[in-house]
This record gives sequence, structure tokens and C-alpha cells, in this order.
Amino acid sequence: MKIDITLTTTPKARPDQNNLGFGNYFTDHMFIMNYSDGKGWYTPRIVPYAPLSLDPASMVFHYGQEVFEGLKAYRSDEGKVLLFRPDKNMARLNVSNERLCIPQIDEKFAIEAIKTLVNTDKSWIPTAPETSLYIRPFIIAVDPFVGVRASNEYLFIIILSPVGAYYKEGLSPIKIYVENEYVRAVRGGLGHTKAGANYAASLAAQNKAKKMNYSQVMWLDGIEQKYIEEVGTTNVFFKINGTYVTPALGGSILSGVTRMSVIELLKSWGCKVEERKLSIDELVAANENGTFEEAFATGTAAVVSPIGELRYGEKILNINNGKIGENTQKIYNELTSIQWGKKKGPDGWSVEI
Repeated sequence: MKIDITLTTTPKARPDQNNLGFGNYFTDHMFIMNYSDGKGWYTPRIVPYAPLSLDPASMVFHYGQEVFEGLKAYRSDEGKVLLFRPDKNMARLNVSNERLCIPQIDEKFAIEAIKTLVNTDKSWIPTAPETSLYIRPFIIAVDPFVGVRASNEYLFIIILSPVGAYYKEGLSPIKIYVENEYVRAVRGGLGHTKAGANYAASLAAQNKAKKMNYSQVMWLDGIEQKYIEEVGTTNVFFKINGTYVTPALGGSILSGVTRMSVIELLKSWGCKVEERKLSIDELVAANENGTFEEAFATGTAAVVSPIGELRYGEKILNINNGKIGENTQKIYNELTSIQWGKKKGPDGWSVEI
């Protein structure tokens, strides 16, 4: 399909690259494509960024049928524009689509749409240190119908946002609150998808953590509330007695692209990595006997975020004296060097636009 492009006649002023924050600003253009039963996906186009006009009965408003993805474009020192493993994001989008009864997209075409949109707004890609262009593809159900069924009509949209660090702490260790009242997901639910419902369900605990001056929530499993799953919008790793441990994927945890990449890097360095069930009690015990060495969260938005403190009930677990671990720093340096084109990574990790 040919992507039609309509350029804006009123470009926006550029924000201060040194004070971007995350998700505050949006570029001049967006990608839109329609879907209808019997017709499939059609009319791909890039148009000026503007509000959407939707029927109040659009099913996304009433039944939450929507999915999304997140990836970034990076500008290298040589001026190249690079994407990081976009094929993995688009494959995961189709996993989410399947679970939410949304039509599959052509993954290669979706990547072409991303490339075309980023190229259209490439002047928005920031060049200040630690900045990038966040890419948000999403699909929403727009069939005007009040009744519980899968929609017959959808919009696939991509928007772009110049961003800085996800956490205000940057690469300084963050403090995490371990939630033991609310649950986020269970096996058989939506935990393995990027659906808005997952994040809406997290807000009550996130607000509670914020009031206690914690940056994020660590979720325990939804059955026994014993086993560690995710940290907010990220996967999580722990270095215990020389071994890197991350919760195993089991249907309630998102298969993070950064998580996957970190595991591959660690194994390539000869590090021992375990994907398994990990209880909060095991972490408490490791902290008490001195074998809990490092902890960090991974995700597209945050990349790698060191964890300096966990609070579980009345227990405070101080990790590596609240400082970033040597290996956490190494992982961050390696990943970001590949993402910003400073270093060649494994084949397929960097895709030039």
C-alpha cells in the first residue's frame, strides 16, 4: 500500500531539548490507517497531528478494546536515524491484537509506516544527551455500537514524541514499593499484552506508592501474591549471589524487548541468567544474608533503571547501598551505545531509516 503524505502548513515550535521530560510534546504529523470487516486495512496516510473525531459510541470508550506499542528512534553522532529491534515490537503488537480480538497487521508494512513517519518528522529527533524520539503505535476500536463484542472497525495510529529520561532520577537508583494489596494480572488475562487495561489497573497502587515517595510499584502474582512479576511499566532483574534472576514469562508478564536484549547480552558475556519464579521472601532472605547484589528494571522508555531500595510492608531492602551497581552500569552503557549507534550490536538490532 502507498502511504499518502499531507504536510502541515503550521509547524509547531520545538521544545527545549534539555527539559523534555517524557510524553509531554508531540511532533507535527501522525500516521493513520483504517480497518473495516470485509475490506481489511486501507487508506494509510500521514497527516498533520490533530485531535481525532470519533463517535461517542465508539467501542474503545465503552469496552476498552485497544492495544499499543512503544519504541524509539535515535540519532547517532554521524546523523543516522536508528530504530532498535522494531520487528520485535510489531510482532508483540500482533500478540496483543490476537488476545484483544483485533485484526492482525502486516508487520513489515507497520515498520515501513514508522520509518516514513519518523523520516517525515526527523527534524524533531533531539540531539541532547540521553534524548530520543519515542514512537507510540496504537490500535483502537471505533465501531459505533454499545454492546459487548469485537468491533468491526479500527484505526491504527502512530504518534511521535521527543523525550528525555522516563524517571526524573535519570540513572540514579529509584525506590520501589512492593504492592501486596492490589494485583495487576493473572495467567489467562491480559498481562502478556500491551493493553490500556493493564495500566489502568495499576493506577491505584501507583498513587499509593507516590504518596509514600516511591517511584514505582513492584507487582506480585495475582494468585498467591508471593512471586515477583513486573515493576510498573518495566521488567525487572536481580543479581543474587552472582546470578541474574528475572521472573519467567508465564502469561501474566509482558515479554519486554529490552528484557530480551538484556538476557541475550548477559549470556553473550558468559553471565549466568535464570528465568524462573522468584518470591519476595527469597529477595528478603538474600538481602538479609548479603547475597542480594544488584537490581534494575528494563523497558523501552526507561532502558535500564537501577533500583536502590525496595519496601515490602514494613521491611526496607537497601540494595548496593543505594548506588548503581557496576554491572547495571555496564548493561546500560552497552545497550545505549548500540541504540545510539556508537557501537555495533548483534545483527538486526539497529535498523537505519
